[in-house]
Amino acid sequence: MTLEDRLGAFEKLGNHLTAIDAEEWDQLFDKIKNENPWFTDASVRLAVKGLSNYLDRKKLEQWIGRYHLTQNAAKKIALVMPGNIPLAGFHDFLTVLISGHAVLVKLSSKDSVLLTFIAEKLKEIEPRFAPLITIAERLKNFDAVIATGSDNSARYFHYYFGKYPHIIRKNRSSCAVLTGDETSSEIDLLGKDVFTYFGLGCRNVSKIFFPKDYDPVRLIEGWKMYENIIHQHKYNNNYDYQKSILLVNKKPFYDSGYVLLQESERLVSPISVVYYERYENTGDLSEKLQLASSKIQCIVGKSNPIFVPFGQAQFPQLWDYADNVDTLQFLENIH
Repeated sequence: MTLEDRLGAFEKLGNHLTAIDAEEWDQLFDKIKNENPWFTDASVRLAVKGLSNYLDRKKLEQWIGRYHLTQNAAKKIALVMPGNIPLAGFHDFLTVLISGHAVLVKLSSKDSVLLTFIAEKLKEIEPRFAPLITIAERLKNFDAVIATGSDNSARYFHYYFGKYPHIIRKNRSSCAVLTGDETSSEIDLLGKDVFTYFGLGCRNVSKIFFPKDYDPVRLIEGWKMYENIIHQHKYNNNYDYQKSILLVNKKPFYDSGYVLLQESERLVSPISVVYYERYENTGDLSEKLQLASSKIQCIVGKSNPIFVPFGQAQFPQLWDYADNVDTLQFLENIH
């Protein structure tokens, strides 16, 4: 199969996902929600929309045009998939197959239905992908591995996979930087970066840095449009639990009725809690960001060209690699 064949197949996959009919969607979603209550209809639709945007032909060509993909013999790449948000592991799946390699996939028990559906659909579109896609409970007879998980599971991954060429990802989270002159629209959009997928993704903002005289109430007032999030029972359970912990420990916090704002130097906040930290000046802010850099997936804001614009944290481009590790370059160098 040529690169052109692979591009065409993924383009057709994107077209199918864009045009999926109501009956097929309902059947699929019934299975998804039974597997993972966090995966709501809105969350899954958003993930599929993002995936469809990935599979735009021009974007795919722009992405792979930066590399020299050859027709070497395919290697088998083991993928240990995350399950925190819908299709969190799709980019790895796409990257391996578009580079001409085969995938051996260990699915997360929290997100097996959707990726299995997509894999089967891709094999229908291009039957030559069938021998290149294997979903298995146990990983064996592979040439390299890409594994995503928690800090604890990363130690396990290093122990078992360290002798192979590998990418092993740990916990990461995202943060936002406010200057104090954001518009109400920008604060609204920041709420999307916080609340999408209930804050479960590594690109969700869980910590906000703002100037020392900033009033956190501005955030609560600006995020009122997201208040219905509290009606998701698992999120609500987290909110009640985290609020009770703060009250018992007599920690100061702001309570909107659906999210808790707490001042903290920590980066990764629990679900339903957003940490904030004040900075004195740009030098102080740079130092804080540098200290946390190894745990930051992306930074949302407008005061720096490398920041992700408000509201766009959950829509990375194909070349926005997790942990800033170029997966396609890694695969390109496997012989």
